Amino acid sequence: MVKQAELVTGGHKVRNMNDCPNASSEHEFYIVTFSMSLVTQLELFLGLLIIYLMTFSGNLIIIILVCLVPKLHTPMYFFLCNLAALDITSTSTSIPNLLTITLSQNHKVSFPGCMTQMFFFILCAGGEMFMLTTMAYDRYVAICKPLLYHTIMRKNVYIVMAASGWIFGALNSLLHTILTAILQYCYSHDINNFFCELNSVVALSSSDITSRKVFMFSEAIFIALIQFLLTIISYVFIFSTILKIRSSAGRMKAFSSCTSHLITVILFYGPCIFLYMKPQSEDSKDQDMLLSMLYLVLVPMLNPLVYSLRNKEVWAAIVEVQIRNLSVNMRFVSLLT
Repeated sequence: MVKQAELVTGGHKVRNMNDCPNASSEHEFYIVTFSMSLVTQLELFLGLLIIYLMTFSGNLIIIILVCLVPKLHTPMYFFLCNLAALDITSTSTSIPNLLTITLSQNHKVSFPGCMTQMFFFILCAGGEMFMLTTMAYDRYVAICKPLLYHTIMRKNVYIVMAASGWIFGALNSLLHTILTAILQYCYSHDINNFFCELNSVVALSSSDITSRKVFMFSEAIFIALIQFLLTIISYVFIFSTILKIRSSAGRMKAFSSCTSHLITVILFYGPCIFLYMKPQSEDSKDQDMLLSMLYLVLVPMLNPLVYSLRNKEVWAAIVEVQIRNLSVNMRFVSLLT
């Protein structure tokens, strides 16, 4: 019998290929992240911590406001609330782990932990695409068919639309996660990214992944491109309707009602298109990580700012909640005295 030998790659011992089919679940992956000095690592840790806290608190405030203020119980803010929940989920599945790696220098992540992180990342990415498309449709109905808005965007309709985004994202994510989990990983386990990103993990497989890559590309084109085109088509009709409005004040009011969503669409799709459509090369690994960080860290942080800084209704809701809290506190104090 031929002795089973251990393969050593990237400084880590890996089992022989004969053991791989039974050992997939025992593997540990290693998040490579950025190579930097100790001082830079501390700076990165503090910067990421501040951004994560801002992202979490900003999106949580949006969710609380939408839940507490009756004026925000509209389809647009309901979709915004779901978008905020997706942003919190996506950042919470990747950034805390990166903070732990940066501080402890323990780059190990278990196979189940990596698959779980991948599942939630794909779920949130797919769900966010679907949510942005439904928000674009909501703006289309509000501007192009204002008299039919309340008839078309009934409560049961927009709840089903939002739920469909979550279900679609979960099913799509589950499919990708299962297909990735059954692959064999017999050589390198070093993930050249700061989280378990789908392409980075699949690239490590010792299996024949040609058909897998074709499926991933075809599905990305089918899902992402269709969602993007539906959003663009919605805005073509929206801008066409806005240009037909005679008064400049009316045009500005109609345009301002969809500006925040348009900025969010650009922030979401811009880094995604550049990251996944550009040619892949070994020299672009750090650039890919920076783009992934822009997409996963900065965009979820900016979404609440985009919707709050330019939105009078959100500011009015904040003031209403503060007045309500002040009134409750005063009643409490009066009861005590």
